[in-house]
Formats: sequence, structure tokens, C-alpha cells
Amino acid sequence: MRRFRWWWGALALTFVVVLVGFIAFTGSESRPGQPSPRQGPPGTGPLTVVSIGDSTVSGEGAGDYTPTTNGQGGNWCHRSPNAFVEQIKIPDVTARVNLACSGAPSEQIALGEAKQWTEPSQAQQLANLIKDHRVAAVVIAIGANDEPKFSAQVNECFKAWFSPQNPPCSAALRTTWQSKVDAMVPKVTNAVADVKKVLAQAGYVPADYQLVLMSYASPVGPQIPEALRSLNGCPFRTEDLEWMRRDGVSVLSDGIKQASRATSARFLDLSRAGAGHEACSSEPANEWFSRLTLQLRDLGQVDRASHALQESFHPNANGHAQVANCLNEFLAARAGNASCLSGPDGKLHAAPEVVAR
Repeated sequence: MRRFRWWWGALALTFVVVLVGFIAFTGSESRPGQPSPRQGPPGTGPLTVVSIGDSTVSGEGAGDYTPTTNGQGGNWCHRSPNAFVEQIKIPDVTARVNLACSGAPSEQIALGEAKQWTEPSQAQQLANLIKDHRVAAVVIAIGANDEPKFSAQVNECFKAWFSPQNPPCSAALRTTWQSKVDAMVPKVTNAVADVKKVLAQAGYVPADYQLVLMSYASPVGPQIPEALRSLNGCPFRTEDLEWMRRDGVSVLSDGIKQASRATSARFLDLSRAGAGHEACSSEPANEWFSRLTLQLRDLGQVDRASHALQESFHPNANGHAQVANCLNEFLAARAGNASCLSGPDGKLHAAPEVVAR
């Protein structure tokens, strides 16, 4: 009799274990009336990747600018079909939208009234976009046009080449650059936070999309052949270019990384992305950045003359294709930080942060 009771007890226990396992396996999905799990970003419309930022994102230097951003009505945002965003490939993404504008400071990316070349806040433009698009990723590069004014500093170094009797441009920057970058960080942080705010107000949660903050590459390196250290190529002093590559770009990158941590954005470091492919580093076909570029046809028009040099020392079409290659790998990883570095195949690849160190 005892054996009989033991057998029935074991059978009952086995039945309970199987029943619990079945309930755990089927979960709430087996119950009618329960909502199905969330599938990607909310809203309607095509799955979209969006780029936000300044000239390094808009496509300045890559050519073939859209007519509406090539001076029409005072708009000089210079958005190019060759910009990296147009080459991003993410599964199921069918739309790519470039909101970036050449020269844009963080203030114009953030919500507010600031404009750049007639265009309103990029965060507000994003708010309008997501009414009929589902955003899978937002890629941002900003900060260089705030206190650091990176393009302006490049211009100052360009001017210093004409006056060899005067100190190099880097002499003053060595003592002020860090404080300029420190002042930039909260502005970048605020702008990225506003982008997140726009998405949150539309019902997005962090798991719905990837938020990427990129840094900048050095457009020119110190190893310029003497024959190209001129108005036909890259008129800069060696000591200024050494400072730009060693200190200028790396400190700027560190500041942007601080902003990425403050906003929980993924960080993609481009500070070493151009090594060996800078302007004037080799044959033009192998360079990823534009040399000193003067649009002679613009000099004959009053409203265009001041923009005749605007393309100089920016990623060219080759450079944008390389950044796109790195960014595609980065977005595919879906987590962590990385650096864009040249691989054995000569292309830019996303090296995980721990490897890049």
C-alpha cells in the first residue's frame, strides 16, 4: 500500500511540473485579448535612418548638392546624394533622410528658434518627419561649430601659412583648445537630449531605435609633400598639422564622447579614420578629404562669392563611402562603442572600443 501511494504521489508531481512548464512556455501570448509584443518603432510609414548635424554629415565636399541647398534662397546647407547616410544599409530600412546642414551649431540641432542658412531646428524637422516615418536610427555629428569652431581654426591655420614670420596658429590653440571643448560639451549634450525628447514624445522608447553620436576626422595630416604645401593643395605649416592630428582632433573627440555618455548614445570615434588618406597625402583618387577647393564660377556672383571655398577640407565622396562602410558595421553590432579604422583591405571598419585601444 505504501508503494502504491508513493507511485501516485510521483505521478501527481510530474503532472504539476509539466503543467507549470507549459504555462511558462506559452506565456501571456496564449491568452486571448492580450496585446502582441512590440515590433520596432511606433507609428506608420517606412523604416528610416536619419542623419543630423553639420557639414561633415550634410555632404559638404562630396559634390552634387541638391539645388535647394546649394545657395537657392540663401540656403547653403550643401546636402549631397553622396553623403554617408544615403549609403547606410540596415535590414528592412527603406528610407534615408539627411537633415544636416553645413555650418550648423548645436543650437540649431536643438529645439528652439535658431536657424542655419534659413533652415529651422533639426530636432523640430525630425518631429515633423516621424509623423509619417518610423525611425530605426539617428546618426548625429555636432560640436565643431560651437566654441571650438573647428573649421574657423583650420582657416586660421591656412592664414598662418602666408605669414611664416608670425607664430603658428597652434601656438595659441594649445592653451585654449581644452577650455573651448569643455564649453562645447553641454551644448552637444543638450542638443542630443532634445533629439531624444522628440522621439520620446512620439512614443519611442530607447529599444526602438539606435542613437549614434560621431566625432570628427582630421582632414589633413603632417606628411604633406612639399610640392603640395601650396595653394594648389594644402597650404599649412607642419607644426600646425601635427597639433591638429595629435591634440586638436583627439581632444575634440574626447569631448563628444563625454556628451555621448551623458545622453546614453552610442559613440563612434572618427578621430583616426582618415590616417593615410588625408587631403594631399597621396594621389587624389586615394584621398578621402577635399584639398583647397575654389569654385571659380562662384566668384562672378556676389551672392555666391563668399561660399567659393566652402567645400575645402571636408570628407569627399570617397570619404563618405568609407564612413558608410564603417557605420554599417557599427549599426549591425547594435551595442557598444567603436572606432573607424582602416583594415588590411584599405577600407574603414568599425573596431570595437576595447580593440581600438
